[in-house]
Amino acid sequence: MIRLSMLVALFVAGYLQAQSQFKNVQLPRYKGMGFQFEQCEPAIAIDPVNPKRMAAGSILDAYYFSENGGKSWKARKLKSIYGVYGDPVLTFDQKGKLYYFHLANYHKTSWLDRIVCQSTDQLDGVFNEGTFPKPNGTKAQDKHWVVVDPVSNNLYLTWTQFDAYDSRNPSDSSIILFSKSTDQGATWTAPKRISKFAGDCLDGDLTVEGAVPTVGVNGKLFVAWSGPKGIVLQKSDDQGNSWLTEEKLIMPHPEGWDIAIPGMMRANGLPILTSDLSNGPRRGTLYLNWCDQSNGTTNTDVWISKSTDEGQTWSPPIRVNQDQTEHHQFFTWLTVDQSTGSIYVVYYDRRNHDDTKTDVYMSYSNDGGATFHDFEISQEPFEPNPTIFFGDYLNIAAVDGEIRPIWPRMDDRQSSLWTALIQEAHLLKLIGK
Repeated sequence: MIRLSMLVALFVAGYLQAQSQFKNVQLPRYKGMGFQFEQCEPAIAIDPVNPKRMAAGSILDAYYFSENGGKSWKARKLKSIYGVYGDPVLTFDQKGKLYYFHLANYHKTSWLDRIVCQSTDQLDGVFNEGTFPKPNGTKAQDKHWVVVDPVSNNLYLTWTQFDAYDSRNPSDSSIILFSKSTDQGATWTAPKRISKFAGDCLDGDLTVEGAVPTVGVNGKLFVAWSGPKGIVLQKSDDQGNSWLTEEKLIMPHPEGWDIAIPGMMRANGLPILTSDLSNGPRRGTLYLNWCDQSNGTTNTDVWISKSTDEGQTWSPPIRVNQDQTEHHQFFTWLTVDQSTGSIYVVYYDRRNHDDTKTDVYMSYSNDGGATFHDFEISQEPFEPNPTIFFGDYLNIAAVDGEIRPIWPRMDDRQSSLWTALIQEAHLLKLIGK
């Protein structure tokens, strides 16, 4: 007869093993970093030339790097004469050059008047002072994302321009802009408007926001964002020189992209767009990922849709999170490993709790989104504080079967930044393949 103490011991051992199947690694703070919210809104990138080299960023001005695949990290303060004011976006090009895009706070002009691109050839080296697409007076430039063409090595940048941020004046509007660099960020083309339909400037459902570019086959460009008309798509067949006369509606965005989540100061379900450029059977497929409350305001879910005809038609929404609860899943991000075509989606999840305690999950698909497998990747839950800013997004990168999600958590009113060491080979074993 098994004693109760033995059962308890077996239960605890099994629980700890389940909680530790993916090693969590905390990213350090640089000396002098502020507290509370300065390790949120993270971005992470893996060098396609050498996947052991990884880089990350968080608001307002943090830079992190690892030379051993994310097992350990060093932290630095990013500096620029134009100011560093958050919204980090990091990417490597096909030659191993690292780019760090961020908002500006230039004392000689105005707040958020440009998107700055700083670059370096050395992972732990000094970044250059930065380049940028031409500013437009006092108009605010915000919420940028970038993609590198793996063939041409061109950089494509999209973002939202506000006539006046947070303005209630109906004559002020928000639009989506595009610029590119063909010389590794040394120079940028003049910003081009690619949204025919504008939004307001209140940074909410009626603002056009979240423009994410991706490169398809033959160098074609696609950009998705959300706003008053729902989730829309723009397309260019000539490297951004010309675009559709107006953006194409993909689908409505139920309850809008500005989502209310208990315990969060704010949350959004803005879309993420990427493509499969692998040599696998789904090469050329576009994947769109977002959150919405189509199942009710108490049951936010993570969704994906795909297009196999360059954005002409899209599949019905596929629910990514596989739980059977009516709890919130929110703050999503998507990546495709271009060596395999496998899909990875990271998000916050409350399926295990009836309050605001929050876990981090990752969903994995190796069949083009036909099926997903969910994995809890955080080792313990945390509880956010609605009075403390917690950012707008998570992030994830995957190269050659190495997957690195990145997320903030909060403990005692202070944020910290984490990643998990995940390999696709391990995931395949877990799902019995």
